[in-house]
Amino acid sequence: MLKINHVTKKFGSFTAVDNLTLDIPEKQMFGLLGANGAGKTTTFRMILGLLNATDGSVTWEGKPINYNVSNQIGYLPEERGLYPKLKVKDQLAYLGRLKGMTKQTTLKEMHNWLERFHITEYADKRVEELSKGNQQKIQFITAVLHKPELLILDEPFSGLDPVNVELLKEAVIGLKDSGVSIVFSSHRMEHVEELCEHVCILQRGTPVVQGKLKEIKRSFGKKNVTIHSDIDLNFLKETKGITKWRETSEGVSLQIENEDISQELFSMLQGRGFIRKFELEEPSLNDIFIEKVGVRYE
Repeated sequence: MLKINHVTKKFGSFTAVDNLTLDIPEKQMFGLLGANGAGKTTTFRMILGLLNATDGSVTWEGKPINYNVSNQIGYLPEERGLYPKLKVKDQLAYLGRLKGMTKQTTLKEMHNWLERFHITEYADKRVEELSKGNQQKIQFITAVLHKPELLILDEPFSGLDPVNVELLKEAVIGLKDSGVSIVFSSHRMEHVEELCEHVCILQRGTPVVQGKLKEIKRSFGKKNVTIHSDIDLNFLKETKGITKWRETSEGVSLQIENEDISQELFSMLQGRGFIRKFELEEPSLNDIFIEKVGVRYE
């Protein structure tokens, strides 16, 4: 287990992370979320040992993280960290050797990943010649080439089209299923919902939501209702307990204070005409984020 225990990080008078405590389960995927400047990247850098905490401690398997365990950790930063003039195969071979891999093992793993991502033809190209999406694939390979036990992914799907997002998601899920512990951050809430079992939302370096995603949704209270119909649904606006109303091309999408209100809405629709769809759902992670933090991701 990765444990972040009462960690504070200050830069002069500015507090980037404030008394943060997290227990990140092993062999699972943990979502660390927050708006820009919330402290996510600073937290990642403290986990990696690149920054020292002002107060508190970070331990993995009960021990401090240092150079003795760095070869067991993989990191995909949000910013590009590749050498633009270097050929892909030379770059991967070099970084693999830095992680303690033999040349033979490095070349074998490199070929497997390039083939999996359908980019074997780019092995002899310089990084600067690749598209942003393919650069992101190479950067991901550098993070996992040495088969880490702990993997930190900061915006892993940045710059990828939908097809390649799915390709990378399959790779991430495969790593988790093989026993890799993953800490994951993304501005795309639907990706976090799909991949993570536990989440923490940071605001100004402090958790405002933390725990199992299913339990967080259940305890939020508010629910979403989707109604598809050609009849005029504006008469429903007078119902108490509707907190959000959004018209769609097929009807309306609502947020309600609790599940009981959905039954009232359903009763009000009886005999009014044909209802193609009436669906009650748990709130989305995006709903919870906006409620707790008060801003949208950009």
